[in-house]
Amino acid sequence: MKTWIGLGSNQGDRRGNLEAAGRELQLLSKEKIRASPIYTTPALIPEGGPEAWRIPFLNAVIEMDWRGSAMDLLVQLKMIEAKLGRIQSERWAPRVIDLDILLFGDQTLAETRGEHHLKVPHSGLLERSFVLDPLKDLLPRFFQKARLVPGHSPLWMAILNFTPDSFSDGGELASDLDFSVRLSKLDDAQILDVGAESTRPGATPLDAKEEWLRLKPALEKIRSHYENRVFRPLVSVDTRHAEVARRALEAGVNWINDVSGLADDAMIDVLKSNSCDYVLMHSLSVPADPKISLPDSVDPVAEVKLWARQQLEKLEQSGIALERIIFDPGIGFGKTAQQSISLLKRIDEFMDLPVRLLVGHSRKGFLKTWTRAEAPDRDPETLGVSLRLAERGVDILRVHAANETMRAFQAYMETRR
Repeated sequence: MKTWIGLGSNQGDRRGNLEAAGRELQLLSKEKIRASPIYTTPALIPEGGPEAWRIPFLNAVIEMDWRGSAMDLLVQLKMIEAKLGRIQSERWAPRVIDLDILLFGDQTLAETRGEHHLKVPHSGLLERSFVLDPLKDLLPRFFQKARLVPGHSPLWMAILNFTPDSFSDGGELASDLDFSVRLSKLDDAQILDVGAESTRPGATPLDAKEEWLRLKPALEKIRSHYENRVFRPLVSVDTRHAEVARRALEAGVNWINDVSGLADDAMIDVLKSNSCDYVLMHSLSVPADPKISLPDSVDPVAEVKLWARQQLEKLEQSGIALERIIFDPGIGFGKTAQQSISLLKRIDEFMDLPVRLLVGHSRKGFLKTWTRAEAPDRDPETLGVSLRLAERGVDILRVHAANETMRAFQAYMETRR
């Protein structure tokens, strides 16, 4: 029986506690478990509760296969909690580990066995963002419900460019040491978006062979860095070449981020032979060409949205489930600065598309509307836009300064309650 377990910890080594619990769950599962990204969330405490309890949680969800009853699994979860050092205390008090059955297949259950009380689906499933956010990363059918829950958090996608000529960070990862240092600082990242071809205006295009020669060692180093960990970032490869996408998927990546929006016809065949998630981005030229943009006479939101619906229909007719698709309106690609700003201001109008929404706005040229800073120094402006987009319910935000952005978002969430 496919089963989804919610995990939480806000005491001691929180990440270590989740890892230990994940290893225990793997021992119980008859198949390899799947783990969501980890979310940092404010503690849920009652009004007037002790301030000492206000310690942020790390939360995640694990999908596992269980051959016994739900009640038998609950008993096992309580044994794991005790093994990892959880001591029964007041409700809402800090805890080393918390394990809850969220879903048990499609069953609805309510049982009691001694001191154990079971209710499935979990009573807080659709009301608590710290449950629904990681659950929707394993079961995307919940993504629209997750947007509506107070405290909803986006996934943060960290940009890793293995290019000498990217517009803001070209050459920063030129050596193994540079990359190792960057990876060591990204343990909290939820998605790593790895790219080897610059798409900035004026960049030199790469063919698939050249791109893969840059990507392969980077993907091998990422795999080695996170080896044997239960919880690791999702890995996305930023490519427009179907052949590179195919090789990356064979190397174990989770997502393909296609900046060309299906310009390579063979990309659909790659998607049909895999179960990966796919980012469909709107663009008019790759690399981006400032001379090519949407006409001033059109409504940029309507135009981009129409294109999205046409491409989604094409994917669906090809047998690609929409729950695997993520749409990116392509800020800066084929749009003037004002058109990009319009897309951001009216981001709500994309929310009725039947897929998740990603925005990549970090350090881009439209920010020069408000600042004279050069691209590497536009993180403050990027952060301001990021917080606004997160507030509007955007599902994934792609940024350069991922750690700093996640810290700022955590502070924002702690003070907005």
